[in-house]
Amino acid sequence: MSLSTSELEDLWESFGDLNFSETFSNISTVAVDVCATAFNRSALLYSMCVLYTFIFIVGLAANTLVLWVNIRAQRDSTPRHETHMYIAHLAVADLCVCATLPVWVSSLAQHGHWPFGEVACKLTHLLFSVNLFSSIFFLACMSVDRYLSAMQHGDNEGGARRKLIRRGACVGVWLLALVASVPDTYFLRTVKATHGDFMLCRPVYPEENPREWMVGVQLSFILLGFVLPFPVIAVFYALLARAFARSSSSSSSSVEQERCVSRRVILAYIVVFLGCWGPYHGVLLADALSQLGLVPLTCGLENVIYVALHLTQCLSLLHCCFNPILYNFINRNYRYDLMKAFIFKYSTRTGLARLIEAPNMSEAEYSAVAVDNPPQF
Repeated sequence: MSLSTSELEDLWESFGDLNFSETFSNISTVAVDVCATAFNRSALLYSMCVLYTFIFIVGLAANTLVLWVNIRAQRDSTPRHETHMYIAHLAVADLCVCATLPVWVSSLAQHGHWPFGEVACKLTHLLFSVNLFSSIFFLACMSVDRYLSAMQHGDNEGGARRKLIRRGACVGVWLLALVASVPDTYFLRTVKATHGDFMLCRPVYPEENPREWMVGVQLSFILLGFVLPFPVIAVFYALLARAFARSSSSSSSSVEQERCVSRRVILAYIVVFLGCWGPYHGVLLADALSQLGLVPLTCGLENVIYVALHLTQCLSLLHCCFNPILYNFINRNYRYDLMKAFIFKYSTRTGLARLIEAPNMSEAEYSAVAVDNPPQF
């Protein structure tokens, strides 16, 4: 889905490799060989190691907890809303993304050196890319599902059909993510760096038109990772929020307050996705335009792109930490399931364990999170 740490490190190496002779004369007239590094690369890379380690620890713990609670909840007799199917798959995808981070941290700490071999280069990148795409696609699926579920409330006849559709959507998401990740993974190779005696895990495109291939891959990342899913997420959650607003006029003050909370949660979904993924794809687009010659490639721009790609990719991976909070921890029923799981595990002989068997809490205030009991429209 996104550039690996070795590719980011090699981006700077590639600036030195390009002499912008006849082949690249239409990109820029700057002699990049004389571009000075305007930042401390070692400090940047080690800072990224710290940030990725933080994301790994928090993301791994949070998504493992989400997955564990959802698995336990599925064993209960209480019917679960099928949106939890998407949430479980989302947790798996984010968990797998976090699991690859120690490998990238190891490479970053060695200034992009890849000591694991070409097979590990391809497999690690494929695992990372597939699950990153899947995470984004599942967020889009949930936005559509929650809106349709809210609007079709009370229609129980199509329950089995909707359940089948959701399962098919999950399979389709994983297959689409795999297809989207294969092209870039196919071109990955372990190659010796131009400057220095170390290996890099980076894509090696056909010699006839490497620039076109690189730009094409970047644009496909932007299209599949942001341009298509973000409007889906924004539009369907906006429609859901508007539906809540319309139904509030005839509701009591307590229900209105609950729906106001739901609208704020919906706004958080949209803002967090835009905040995490917008900057990275914006920088990626700027890099693609510079490679096409549509933006003058100056030394200052090279420095900015190099730093911005590192920082915005780290920002994008924070979604692995935000997703469990937004889609689980603020959900009252999830907190109920979490409390229930721990009470049964550690206090099975206490009155608390029996007390928690009481009927589940109302879901109305978090109908945006799991529309088991959505408001009537």
